[in-house]
Formats: sequence, structure tokens, C-alpha cells
Amino acid sequence: MLFDCLIFLFAIINNINFFSTLYFDGTKLCIYFVPAKLFERKITILTFKEPKMGYCNNLNSYFIDFSNDERFNLPTHFLKKSFVFGVFLCFFAAVSAQNDTIELKGVDIRAINKQSAPTEKLETKDLRHIPGAEGIENFLTTQAGVNSSNELGTQYSVRGGSYDENIIYVNDIEIYRPLLVRAGQQEGLSFINPDLVQSVAFSTGGFEARYGDKMSSVLDVAYKKPKAFEGSISASLLGASAYVGSSGKRFTQIHGIRYKTSRYLLGTLDEAGEYNPNFIDYQTYMTFAFSPKWEITFLGNFSQNSYEFIPKDRKTTFGTGMGELYHFNVYFEGREEDLFRTAFGALTLNYKPNQNTTLGIIASAFHTNEDETYDITGQYWLSMAEEKGEESATLGVGTYHEHARNKLKAAVKSIAHNGEWKSGDNALKWGIGFQQETIDDRTREWEMRDSAGYSLPGSTSLTDRIASDRTTAERSRSLNLYRNLTGQQTLETYRVQAFVQDTYKWRWEKGTLTLIGGVRGNFWTYNNETLVSPRVALAYIPNWEEKEYVFRFATGLYYQSPFYKELRYSETDEKGNNEVKLNKNIRAQQTYHFVLGADRYFKIWTRPFKFTAETYYKLAPRLTPYIVDNVRIKYLSKLQSKGYTAGVDFKLFGELVPGTDSWVGFSLMNSKEDVEGDNHGYISRPTEQRYSFSMFFQDYIPRHPEYKLHLKFVWADGLPFGPPNGERYEAVFRTPPYRRVDIGASRQFVFKNVKWLKGIWITLEVFNLLDTKNVNSYYWVSTVDGREYAVPNYLTSRKINLKLAVDF
Repeated sequence: MLFDCLIFLFAIINNINFFSTLYFDGTKLCIYFVPAKLFERKITILTFKEPKMGYCNNLNSYFIDFSNDERFNLPTHFLKKSFVFGVFLCFFAAVSAQNDTIELKGVDIRAINKQSAPTEKLETKDLRHIPGAEGIENFLTTQAGVNSSNELGTQYSVRGGSYDENIIYVNDIEIYRPLLVRAGQQEGLSFINPDLVQSVAFSTGGFEARYGDKMSSVLDVAYKKPKAFEGSISASLLGASAYVGSSGKRFTQIHGIRYKTSRYLLGTLDEAGEYNPNFIDYQTYMTFAFSPKWEITFLGNFSQNSYEFIPKDRKTTFGTGMGELYHFNVYFEGREEDLFRTAFGALTLNYKPNQNTTLGIIASAFHTNEDETYDITGQYWLSMAEEKGEESATLGVGTYHEHARNKLKAAVKSIAHNGEWKSGDNALKWGIGFQQETIDDRTREWEMRDSAGYSLPGSTSLTDRIASDRTTAERSRSLNLYRNLTGQQTLETYRVQAFVQDTYKWRWEKGTLTLIGGVRGNFWTYNNETLVSPRVALAYIPNWEEKEYVFRFATGLYYQSPFYKELRYSETDEKGNNEVKLNKNIRAQQTYHFVLGADRYFKIWTRPFKFTAETYYKLAPRLTPYIVDNVRIKYLSKLQSKGYTAGVDFKLFGELVPGTDSWVGFSLMNSKEDVEGDNHGYISRPTEQRYSFSMFFQDYIPRHPEYKLHLKFVWADGLPFGPPNGERYEAVFRTPPYRRVDIGASRQFVFKNVKWLKGIWITLEVFNLLDTKNVNSYYWVSTVDGREYAVPNYLTSRKINLKLAVDF
């Protein structure tokens, strides 16, 4: 060891490129040193686990990051004297082997973690700077394989899956969404508060057995425990937020409150009127340590989404793509009032009998109370436009009236036990939980359409067909509604869930092999179905001298046990009325995942980069078909289908500009399903987006990093759609591609003389910079001769947003 240190110091003093292996208490430390004369300096450190890289991008700071989350911070002035720096490194290596930490001022820590599990840890430090609607979902849509075609909502689709196929955890507790939401503008705030987030892990497929029964993705969020007093206040044209946290010897707490109003954005829609959306949310996370072995935590949330809308008129101009241009004008009466209140609470008791064992009990309760009411009458004119934009022939004139009185109450209560045991390179996790679900649903909605004085659809009774000589006035007494639905359902069910999972690592000269294997079980009393899901993942990190790779493979059987929405279907009686029923014979959806991926770590211009490529195949022998309208998913519960999804995702992540993270993602996908009994073979699934490109780019003014630029760009294929009330195989049309560019410019102010003030951010954002007319859905207009026109519902246009944030 002494010999190694002497050679190391000699090389530093003489500015020689040097590689040395040092041993401290059995800890192997590999150090590659580039002379201090160079503007860009680099150190790679290899400890028990994986290598990390540190970079000095300017003359103010230097940083080194260990793979086992031990961090060493070093100011640049140590680099100015190579001998002092070498002695200091030797001293630090001995200290690091004893798991101690040295922390100095002027620190910037950066590293790219190597992913050895199907779940990837995402860097969240730039979460607040991504232009667009604030929230973790806005961040996820920049990842490869994740798509969203509605900037007003928080729903997202992963590798062709529906919005309901994504599971969300906060501090190991599953999170639920409101069930009656029909449109993105009704959603408001997502559950996750970005101000409280400590870490984010995300998987687009092949995830471990410890995660629940969903078929597409897992979002695993951990809220932070403050180490000292901290807080922030921010405000913009879209709302405001604030959080505060503190820490004591045994007690930590963090509280966050958010307010959002999308009135400013909704004013750009074709449908003009008085929008009054108000969304408020309060969350808290508190911990108390009775002793080093016992800890209790509480996670609480209350949110209220209030959406009021009084429409006035709508003017939409659209074309068919064949040189034809149409005008659609509507004048409204009536209003819509929706109210969604949710409350959530979770109490966790953790016990750590020793350093290797952790035991926990989690009791949680979720409750939602949702009211959806509207009475809106619209009188419309559909006409073809001349070349100069003037209206010519009238194609359709009519009136429609939409009515709804829908109320839903739902409660989910659960108690679970989780445990973990570690021994060297082995980690065993297990869990078992019991869950009660209670649903009380009241549905009352209908729609009447009248075209040119004739109700649609017309009477189809046998009497009317025989008495063809009756007068028009007599025939008009028998009317049918265009659409109606009523129902009253109460449901109480129970679930039992359990899993066991083991992680083991083998290390030898040629690399490290990680095996994650587990099995998950689920039983639901509603259909008495027992599900067993085995899952396996492998990762290999070779010890190659000049090239750094990670190879991964994951496979498993994934079920999605139905929740309430999947059970609903409508049954039509002899009078043409539709009633909500629940499918008692429904079975869980089923899919097999096969995911093969590789990561390549490299340097460009002495800066770290990571390139990821993943190919996947999801075979689904049993699916429940559905259709998508805006963000609402309507399941065809009585039908069953089979399908598959195949594709490839590419992502490049790194420092395109020194000191800032940027990434680019590109995906290709093919997702098809075959509905049993329709004799039409395979058709596109409703969320199939055959290609997508996403990018998040950051830059700053040289020598003035306080001035930053943030760019988000998304280009994705359009979604399949079909005529209303049509068969599933009729969804053969596609919306135009979704294209959106959001850009933001920010300025940070730092006041060194004010110790309690960390900084002030002022950000100017431009949403939809190119003012692209993206299509969200279609409103179908019927003429008296039975012809239907699909009128596009456009999303928001260009808007400017100003945001102020104060950190303390």
C-alpha cells in the first residue's frame, strides 16, 4: 500500500497520467488521474459496486461521487497544488473506507448511475425547470416509451398501454386517481407534489415482483425527510405553491400546499365561455423516531378539484385533407359543474432490529367523493367554406342537449406488512396485504340530438314501420334519445396480495451479474380469481478496460386485476334504454413481458453520456377492449380480446452543455389486438402511437450560468379513433400527429449576504411555441340524411407564462 501511495504522489508531482490500485481495509480503490494543468479534470473511482465519474467544469468546484452513495466534495483550490491534492486523496481514501464523510463548501455533485434493475432512477433536480404544466407527469412524458397527447391532463401511456395500466407509489403506498374524470381540463393537480419529492424510480416494463398488479409501468416516488429547515414559495399565471420542512433530533416534517387554475390556458380553446377551474391540494409527510430501531411515519393528502364552465359559443374551422374546408359554429346555453374531493392517509411503523433487517406495517385509507353535473344545449351550423373562407352551402343545422347527474363515492382501505433482509450481496424482500374496496355509483346521463327538425335517431318501433302512411306530426310523438345511460351500483370487495423477491449479485474478475427473481400473488373475492405472477430480471456489468456497458434482460407474467371501471358495461332493453351493469364473470387481463436492453457509458468533450437501447415484446393472451375519449376510458367489459405490443426505445442522456443535463428519446411501436367474435382480425389498440420523439435540452450563457434556457419538444404519432357508438373494429382513423414545443428562460438571483435565502428564480415560459393545432378528440355531427362529420376538438394554442420561485 505504501509503495502504491509513493508512486501515486510521484506521478502527480510530475504531471504524469497515472493509474493505481490502492487497498484500505479490504476496500479496492482505482484512481485514474489527469494532470491538474488541464482545464477539464477527471477522476474515476471504483468501490464495492459500480464506477462513478466526477468532473470539474469550471474553476470554482470539483466533485467526486461514489457508487455506494458516499459522496466526497473538494474545492478547486486543492487542484492548484498537485502534491497537496495527492496527499489529500490518500487521506480521504482511508477515511472513505471507514464510511465517514468529509463535506466542504462550494460543491457540485454529478454522476450517472448504472442501472442494474428494471426500475431506473431518474434525475429530478431539473423537475421545476421543464416547461409546461407543473408535475411529475410532465417530466415523464420526456422519457422514451412514454406518451401523452393532452397537455391539460396528467394521464400518460407507456408502450401502448392504457392510462389505467400505470401504477403509482409514494413511499411504498399505492395511489389512486378520481374515477369520473372525462376531460383533461377537469383533472387539475396530480397526486404527486414535486416540491416534496426526494427520488423517482420509473420502469416501462419488466418490473420486479414487489410492485403491484398493473401491466405497463411503475412510478415509485419517495418523499424527502428534511435534514434542516427548508422551504419554497412559487407563483405563476397558472397558480401557486408553497412548502416548508424542518428537522429535529427525532422528528421531521414537511408540508406542501398547491393551488392551480387553468383558466388562462382554457381561454385559448375553440369553445369560448366562462371557465372557472380551481384545484387545491395539501400534503404532509412526518416521521418520528422513538429510538434507533423504531420509527413511525404519516403521509396525508387532501385535494379538491372544482370545475365550472358556462359555454357561450364555439367556432371551429377544419379540413378533410382533400382540399375541403368546413366551418362549425355552435351557440350554447347551460353550464357544467364538477366537484372531486379526495382524501388519503397512511400510517407506517418501521422496526429495524439490526443493520440487515427492516420490518414495517402500513395502514392506509383512500376516499373519493365525485359529482359530475351538466345541462348544456347547443345549436350548431355546419357549412362548407369557399376559397376565401366565406360560408357557402349549409350541410347541417341542428340542436343537441347533454344532461348528467353522476355521483360516485369510493373508499379503499388496506393494511400490509413489508420486510427486507440483507446479507452481503443478497437482499430478500417480502410483503403481504389485505385490502377492502367499497364503491357507491349513481349514473344519470342522456343526450338528445335534433337535425333539421328531426330527432336522431328516428323511431324504429314496429308500429312506425307498419304505419308508414301516418303523418309526420303523428310519427314525431315516438322519439328516441341519441344516447342515454342510467345505473345504481353498490360494490364491496376484498383483496389479498403477497410477494417475495430476492436479489443476488455475483462478482468476479470479468464483471458483476445481478439476478432479481420473485413471485407475486393476488386473490379477489368479486370473481374468486387467484393470480400468480413470476418475474425475473438479469443484469450484467462487464469489467472492460476502456468500454463501460450494462446489459439487462427481464421477463415475467403480469396480471391486471379489474377495478371498478373495468366491470361496468351497458345493457339495452327493448325500449332502447341503457342501464349500467357489472360483469361478474370478468377475468384479469394478462400479459407476458420480454425486455432486452443495454446501456453504453462514454464521454464526449470530456463530459459523461449514457446511451440506452431497449427492445420489448408484450404478448397479451387476454385483454379487455376499451375506447378512449379525451382522457376517459370506456371499457367494453363484455368483450375479450388478445393482442401484442412490440417496439424499441432509444435514449441519449448527458451533458450536451457542461453542468446541465439534457436527453433525447425516440421510440417505435406496434400495438395490435383482435377482439373475439368480430371476425375482423387484428386492429390498432386505442393508445398505439407508432413513433414518438421527445427532447429536453438545457443551456446557459457562458460565464453566466444564472441565465438558463430550457426546451421541451414532443412529436408523436396520432391516436386511432372511430365513429361514436360504433364497433371496435371501426376505429380505423387517426388523429394528426401531436407536435408541441415549450420553451422557458430563467434567471437565478443569489444573495450571499442573506443566509436564510437560497435564491430567487424568475422564469418566462412560452407554451406551444409554434402554435400547433393539436387534436384532442372529435365531436361527431350528424345530418338528417345520416351522414356524420368528425369535428376536431383542438387543444391549447400559444401562451406566455411568468413564474417566480423563492427558495429558503
